[in-house]
Amino acid sequence: MGKPFQVLLIEKIDEAGVQILEEVAEIRWSSGTTQEILAQEARDADAIIVRAFGSITATIMDASPRLKLIGKHGVGFDNIDIKAATERGIPVVYTPFANTDAVADHTMGLMIALAKRIAEADRALKHGASWGLRYELIGTDVAGKTLGIIGLGRIGGAVAKRAGGFGMRILAYDPYAPKERAIALGAELVDLDTLLRSSDFVSIHVPLTEETRGLVGRRELSLMKRGAFLINTSRGGIVDEEALLEALSSGHLAGAALDVLEKEPPEPENPLIKMENVIVTPHMAAHTKETLRKMAVTVAEDVVRVLRGERPLYLVNPEAFEGPRIRSFLRSLGKA
Repeated sequence: MGKPFQVLLIEKIDEAGVQILEEVAEIRWSSGTTQEILAQEARDADAIIVRAFGSITATIMDASPRLKLIGKHGVGFDNIDIKAATERGIPVVYTPFANTDAVADHTMGLMIALAKRIAEADRALKHGASWGLRYELIGTDVAGKTLGIIGLGRIGGAVAKRAGGFGMRILAYDPYAPKERAIALGAELVDLDTLLRSSDFVSIHVPLTEETRGLVGRRELSLMKRGAFLINTSRGGIVDEEALLEALSSGHLAGAALDVLEKEPPEPENPLIKMENVIVTPHMAAHTKETLRKMAVTVAEDVVRVLRGERPLYLVNPEAFEGPRIRSFLRSLGKA
């Protein structure tokens, strides 16, 4: 007898997550990420799991009459239309705790690589530069400097803890963070302008929303210290890339490290990728063996919970789980 449910995976996930899903469902992998392909392949899906590529829009939801939930393999869910899902009574689950350490580690690695000009030195030596390069590439200390963290959530807080070990002064901007949290992390809550003017390094850790899109633009970059560094491991649309290019080209900023870009994959001619004082990594901050496994297991377990008629642990839109679509499904399982 076949399994009662079908789960569509937009990208492959760790085998540990696949094994959990296979307890209750047939697994299918999408052959592409365009809206046309997804709408076609999601027609019989009871659940869809998406990672970084592919957008789950109202069009996809409406093409999937059997759809009971959407799973996000990750923390940011900006490639899922949450409003449309909620209106249609489709719960969205995600993995809020799985990637905290990996992204915080990546952030610190980028900060140190920028300050010490590690990537520049490596590239130059591999292209034939002499050992005398050491006299030209003079770095900057991290210890004792001021780090400004935009967004003091799970990842921002983990970065603050790590930066404290380097003896850094930590400023944070987060209108939703209680003062007690900042104190516990050794951070001082300030307004955004104060953070930008006072920080030697600025690190971004907020989700991409209508409120945060373009949050760091030309005005904000102009407020940063001359010679400061910008690190972004959150989402590309938060930073105005044209304004960032100007700030870097003029020498106002000493460098930037970006794990995310506004368009991914970027156009080959994107000038930020070619700049010597910019480090770009391909949205890989969470890509460690341990974290990919945790994300796959977390999202798979919540998908299975819903398909078994149980409440998931990590809901983006809890109200959808109480709606008529899920109530009808629960009744079909004899669990309403």
